[in-house]
Amino acid sequence: MSRPLTAQEILDREFLEIRSRVLELAAAFDRLQRAEGSVANDPRLIRLHEALHAVIELPEARAERVQMIFSKAYDEAWQRTTNGKPR
Repeated sequence: MSRPLTAQEILDREFLEIRSRVLELAAAFDRLQRAEGSVANDPRLIRLHEALHAVIELPEARAERVQMIFSKAYDEAWQRTTNGKPR
């Protein structure tokens, strides 16, 4: 059985990919800022800011919290409202 990786080993393995993703995010936000018009009140942008805050500021369950930011609340009547049928 293999042993779990240490934090150092994970950082060594994933640093370049993480750095690339952060740069990609920064570039996307730069493009939005430079573009004509404003999307400051767009709910999608607001959720992106909330998600980034969760990644930076919340110490636990970051992925779960980010997923919940982008998820709709459960609707018990989803079958009636979407014509969905159980499998």
